[in-house]
Amino acid sequence: MHRRRLSYSFCVALVAVAAFAFKVPGAGFWGPVLMLGGLIFLHEGGHFLAAKYMGMPVEVFSLGFGPRLLGFKWRETDVRLSALPLGGYVKLAGFNPEEPGADDPYGFLKQPYGKRMLFYSGGILANLLTTLVLFTLVGADQARVTKRQESWTVIEVVAGGAAEQGGLKVGDELRGIGDLRFPGAEWEAAVAVIQAHAGQPLPFHLTREGKPLELALVPRLEGGKGRLGFMPLPLPLPLERRAYRAGDFLEGGGYALSTSWRLSGQVFGFLKKLVTFQAKSAEVAGPIGIIRQGSRAAKASLMDFLFMCGAISLQLALLNALPIPALDGGHMALLTFEKLRRRDLTIELKEKILTGGFLLLASLMALVIVLDLLKLRK
Repeated sequence: MHRRRLSYSFCVALVAVAAFAFKVPGAGFWGPVLMLGGLIFLHEGGHFLAAKYMGMPVEVFSLGFGPRLLGFKWRETDVRLSALPLGGYVKLAGFNPEEPGADDPYGFLKQPYGKRMLFYSGGILANLLTTLVLFTLVGADQARVTKRQESWTVIEVVAGGAAEQGGLKVGDELRGIGDLRFPGAEWEAAVAVIQAHAGQPLPFHLTREGKPLELALVPRLEGGKGRLGFMPLPLPLPLERRAYRAGDFLEGGGYALSTSWRLSGQVFGFLKKLVTFQAKSAEVAGPIGIIRQGSRAAKASLMDFLFMCGAISLQLALLNALPIPALDGGHMALLTFEKLRRRDLTIELKEKILTGGFLLLASLMALVIVLDLLKLRK
């Protein structure tokens, strides 16, 4: 029983390759793949460093599962790249009581509760640290911006609304509405133009996936005013930057903490809606959705890409901490349960629990992939 988990990121990495192979619209390749591969490496690296710090022998450090493609020997560890891009794993000596080496005094099963808990939490801590570093860099960059303007990106399109019927999509960047141009014009002016053109074609100048596009949207008359049914998000566009100062990174650290706290609240809020069956399918961003967002971020700017990496790393940390069998949090929950009852569970029972957790997570992942594909058809 190797320490293998259904990592949330492995499913995303797999679909990243599929998205490239089948040319899913908007799905880039190198940016998202490097992002996800790097996050997997850092997560597994956290487990590896925790094990080495506590003197536990590490037999295998693998990116991917299945047959070994290539690699090298580093001390006692076989560092390898495996055939199936399904996440990664770290195999420790003495992890399975039924395998040779189970009696190794430095093996995993011979270690006290605290050390084994630290090993399981190593990947979570690595993801959290990655998030704080990346968000600090983003915050420090924002601190040195001396002049900025706001652009507008569509984040929601009402199903069946005039905007959807006219072809507007989530992710479109607004460059102009009628005679107004962005950045520069105030959004209040744009709202007034839309309200004044009920039943009349209104030119929308957009950028979609880096390419210019023009649509003619016809606002519907509702409540005596023209309405389209979409929601934009203002994005600050830096126009001028000064050189970095030491204080920028202190400000960036504060930004990292506040942003991590805010995004964590959003993740737990969504999980609450999910378990109470209040979440809408439009709110679920599965692997393909994440790949498309990562692709857009990679094309937008380096800081947008770093922010996306940090946000996904934070989500991986929080989701892996959940007490669900097959995740790190599930392993820690089982370990704590054994500690409280002062007796280990049987290997057969552990296998059944972990297999059940794996099947649950696989089913959930299959569901969000289906939802992603349905969104692509709209």
